[in-house]
Amino acid sequence: MNDKNEIRHTTQFRVRYSETDQMGTFYNSRALEWFEIGRTELLRHYGVPYARMEDRGALLPLVEAHAEFLGRARYDDLLEMTTVVSWPSRARLRFDMMIVQAAGGAPVARGYTVHAIADPSGKPIRPPAWLTDAIGSRDRGD
Repeated sequence: MNDKNEIRHTTQFRVRYSETDQMGTFYNSRALEWFEIGRTELLRHYGVPYARMEDRGALLPLVEAHAEFLGRARYDDLLEMTTVVSWPSRARLRFDMMIVQAAGGAPVARGYTVHAIADPSGKPIRPPAWLTDAIGSRDRGD
């Protein structure tokens, strides 16, 4: 996640009390919820928020997810997540996320999600031009 030409976005958020478990650290399923924050904010940053995508007839159903837990995050810790988008195939998007402690950069979690591109009925579609214009495309080598 270091190429200057990558489509990437970094956002910060705090661990909420409801996201912690009895051990005092974030509950493991929260990583996937946090990954959604990364995806949503990256797309918004590049001018294609989910609501606009849906209004234009493109959905991103999740087809694969992976998470690795690298460290602890406790209630009220400020975390920083960097999200990078790529095209593993013509009609799929992959979002890679790395979450670290904002103070000091200690790793917390990393992972990825892969999404098909579909119309409102769930039928797979090719990426619309407005989407590839915003975040690059596999065909252009972006």
